[in-house]
Amino acid sequence: MEINLDPNKHDLPLRANTSDMLVRHYVLDLAVNFKKRVISGNIVLFFETGKEADTICKPAREQDCPESCKLCKQETPYLTDFPVTSASTHSTLFDANDVSGWGSNRKDNSHKNCRHGNIMLTSGISKEGCRDTEDCGSEDFVLVLDCCDLLVVKVEEVSNCIEPHIKKLVSRISGQDAVTQQPMKKEKIHAIDELVSLPASLWQEQHEMYLECSRALGCGELRFETDSWSLQIRKPGIKTARDFPHILRIWYETKPSGGSVRWTRDQSGRQCVYTAGSPINNRALFPCQEPPVAMSTWQATVQAPSECVVLLSGENTAVPIDTPQGLSNWFYYVTMPMPASTFTIAVGHWIEVNLKHTLICDTNDSTETAATQTHSSCPVKCGHLDYPCPFQESAAHLKAVIPYRVFAPVSLQEKVQEVLLPLLPKCLKAAHNVLGVHPFRRIDILLVPAGFSSLGMASPHIIFLSQSILPGKSYLCGARLCHEIAHAWFGLAIGARDWTEEWVSEGFATFLEDVIWACAQKLPQEEAVKQQELKAFLRFRRLRDELQISEEQLQILRPQGERTGEVSESGSSQVKHGLNPDKIFMQVHYLKGFFLLRFLASKIKEELYLQFFRDFVEKFHGQLILSQDFLKMLLGHFPEIERQGLPLESINEVWLDSAGIPKPLLEECNIWLKNQLVQEVKQELPKWIHFNQRKRRGTKRKKTTEGEGEIFRELLPDQLVLLLEFLLEEEVLSVSTLQMLQKIYSIQEQDAEVRHRWCELVVKHKYTKAYKDVEQFLTQDQAMGVYLYGELMVNEDARQQMIARNCFTAVQEEMDPASRNVVEEMIF
Repeated sequence: MEINLDPNKHDLPLRANTSDMLVRHYVLDLAVNFKKRVISGNIVLFFETGKEADTICKPAREQDCPESCKLCKQETPYLTDFPVTSASTHSTLFDANDVSGWGSNRKDNSHKNCRHGNIMLTSGISKEGCRDTEDCGSEDFVLVLDCCDLLVVKVEEVSNCIEPHIKKLVSRISGQDAVTQQPMKKEKIHAIDELVSLPASLWQEQHEMYLECSRALGCGELRFETDSWSLQIRKPGIKTARDFPHILRIWYETKPSGGSVRWTRDQSGRQCVYTAGSPINNRALFPCQEPPVAMSTWQATVQAPSECVVLLSGENTAVPIDTPQGLSNWFYYVTMPMPASTFTIAVGHWIEVNLKHTLICDTNDSTETAATQTHSSCPVKCGHLDYPCPFQESAAHLKAVIPYRVFAPVSLQEKVQEVLLPLLPKCLKAAHNVLGVHPFRRIDILLVPAGFSSLGMASPHIIFLSQSILPGKSYLCGARLCHEIAHAWFGLAIGARDWTEEWVSEGFATFLEDVIWACAQKLPQEEAVKQQELKAFLRFRRLRDELQISEEQLQILRPQGERTGEVSESGSSQVKHGLNPDKIFMQVHYLKGFFLLRFLASKIKEELYLQFFRDFVEKFHGQLILSQDFLKMLLGHFPEIERQGLPLESINEVWLDSAGIPKPLLEECNIWLKNQLVQEVKQELPKWIHFNQRKRRGTKRKKTTEGEGEIFRELLPDQLVLLLEFLLEEEVLSVSTLQMLQKIYSIQEQDAEVRHRWCELVVKHKYTKAYKDVEQFLTQDQAMGVYLYGELMVNEDARQQMIARNCFTAVQEEMDPASRNVVEEMIF
């Protein structure tokens, strides 16, 4: 039964018909043009026939090639004699400044012969058919790719020209007799199926062949149409996916306003562009299959000005190759199949802050768990698609700190050296101690521009961090770093099969953030528990506040219920609430998911729970999961959980399928109030209230000391956050009280979480002397300042509203588009 793919404005459509044809590899050849603010070039897609397509075996035929193709008439030595395009880099392939003559099948031209593009296609085959009779079969197969805000100029097939030669080369590489004609296995319909199925031990030869194939001459243009969300490609007369070309080259250019990448300036005023974690993912960067099931590998050559650094989510450390034109080519690749949404690019004038890529450390440190040590040299049996997997290498089990690099604008270099660099090896090692083998062999860290809308974002081999994590002590920086590192295991190596289950990524990373950070700090167990309970209490308050002002439908961790993971017959689907602007700023998947995992942890011993996490990672790394996969395996390992009255159905109903705060969470909240660190804050609160009352009475007695005799306790950053939240509940705070708070706790030197609460106090009590703190926060901490604009406007104070408008005017060009739209609605 087809799922309705006519989404409302808040649902994200995934149009690709992955059941018919499944992309297995991309080769991108792109150039970055800062003047035009576009990325242009071509992408070659390698498909295998999908599981739902007609699988009758039909070998590639020589007569399928056009008469002009000489390739079929000659013998082809391995990887040397493919007819190739004139160059391998985009800049010499066509003039990016003149797109008027590109291709004959642009939308403006192709609809003259075929009206296929005028029909809303929701699957591989149009149900209405085409009304045009000129060279257009009403049942032609249509390949649908996810695509948005791209200028597609030409689509051409490559496969018919080179498939016979791929088969010969594959046979030669894999040691088979290329002359012997053996019946092709039923599932190996095309020669490309043989190529994508080469074993991991031959990945280098496979990638070389991909590159050679990507450079082969095209065998004719294909008709295509685009709509708001997709690119639809067809070849007249081809009725099934099996007969459709399995290697395609698409020439295209991004648009400056495209939603997948951000064109902006860094903190030093230099131009840069990067993928910013858009809700539409990468479909405005390249045509692709967005559904997570389309797990693929890729290779990419990116050309940029020679003074720029190009970072991609590739597993190699690219070395730029300069050209005479003052440009550089950067080549990256990945061998681990992953969804197209994980592809990440960043191009800018950054510098590498650290020069030492590795750190020698003692992996037998006493902070390592016994479970980690027993698993440290035992390769595991993997259940994923075949690729060179670190889990199968004994050396990877012992490598606590993987090679890393850190990049930042020049203006942040000293702060990065002071705060971030000392933490990175500690956090990497702690993550290894907690979760075992690093799924990725290296990591780059990039300090992104101020307009980045989050504190961090993890992709394979690269992490983006906001500059907001640098000020203050190392607490916020370390915690956030641990969160993003945890995503290597949960969110990347193990991904959600259905994007509506974000908690499978964010809830796990939030839970593991606390565990890894405690390990990195080498906290005694008792102190770690106290700090984690304090953090849980703060998160509970945040969740409670968020649920009070949000729609119920956005509070559910599994909005599709038992239908989670279902797709249409063609493989297309939609992400419920995927484009809802309110959802972008919500934390419910982080917080509610975190509390579910914490609740389950309370039912068994912590060491057993963490050991289960490692077992789960070993079983499911390199695969996509649903929440039910985790819960069923957990209940299978620990039947005592169900004996405590928690069957799977109950967990689903209370935690995943319902809005609001789960009842068990309300009960646990009372325990956190007794936490020692929380109690210390509650003991400080009356001192401040008493101090405030005295100042408001305006007594004439002689002042004693600065604090009027009060001795205030030194507080941890999270304790200070809680204290300021308690003080926000007070109706009135005097200027003297706010001045004293500012002085006692050195507010300007605190981290962004503390300063955010401080700014809320300043706005609420109209403390004009600290308005400069609010202005600085709105411009320098944009990842956290969105709601502060609303607080400035709601007071209906002319001066505060002017601050909001002035700050917005100053930074709107560098703001994240989603944040900019929300703020614009608030202040105008």
